[in-house]
Amino acid sequence: MMIPYLYLLLQSLAPWDQVDKNFFPASLTLKSYQWLWTGGGYGAQPWLSALFNSLFVSAADSFCMVAIGAIVGYGLAIMEFRGKKFINGFILFQMFYPGIILLVPTFLVVRFLGLYNSVWAMIIPKMVGLWAIFMYTGFFRSINMEVIEAARLDGASELSIIFRIMLPISRSITSVIFLFVFMDRWTELMWDLIVVKDAAHQTLNVLLSTMFGPYGAYPGPLYAAGALLTFPILVLFMAFSRNFVRGVQFVLR
Repeated sequence: MMIPYLYLLLQSLAPWDQVDKNFFPASLTLKSYQWLWTGGGYGAQPWLSALFNSLFVSAADSFCMVAIGAIVGYGLAIMEFRGKKFINGFILFQMFYPGIILLVPTFLVVRFLGLYNSVWAMIIPKMVGLWAIFMYTGFFRSINMEVIEAARLDGASELSIIFRIMLPISRSITSVIFLFVFMDRWTELMWDLIVVKDAAHQTLNVLLSTMFGPYGAYPGPLYAAGALLTFPILVLFMAFSRNFVRGVQFVLR
């Protein structure tokens, strides 16, 4: 499992005349990364723009999924209201429903709203995660109601309870949700490829999949871009690894 990543990293650091010639290059250089930074005569665009777009879209959707998932999960786990069982059942049904069936209707809605070929076309349809709602619902049901009742007696609003009490308590499960959501959104290809055609709004993943034109003669930068695509996931995992392990243990209980 590690060998492909090692090969990707080594080839991104190989001199251009040694790329794909040997597994271990005779020397290492940052020329491919410098080419990405300067654009190699094509200008810094679209590389830096695509990297920024990927970070912005993935972070925006991840934070929205965590916030919305916590709010809806709290409502389904703690509050009592009419239609609660139906909503729970609908969420479970949607989790097993093949999402690709809704690809065309969702695209038509995005185009009708005038969001086509914009960053918001990539963000808005992915702001709600049913898996995040399901995970928060299960976790919040395990929390002692006395904590919530005490906060209510102190005059705290429901939103204040969610963001000041529930989310700090659930930081381990939040780490799992955020990492998986960010990773899933970071590697998204099909939807982003469909709704955005302008290179200025493309994500790095889309750019990599369409670079076999003017950039196909530069395999070194292709490897370097692939290495950059995996770097944020590695940084996030290292930053949240302790809470991630605790969250996974809760999921497997």
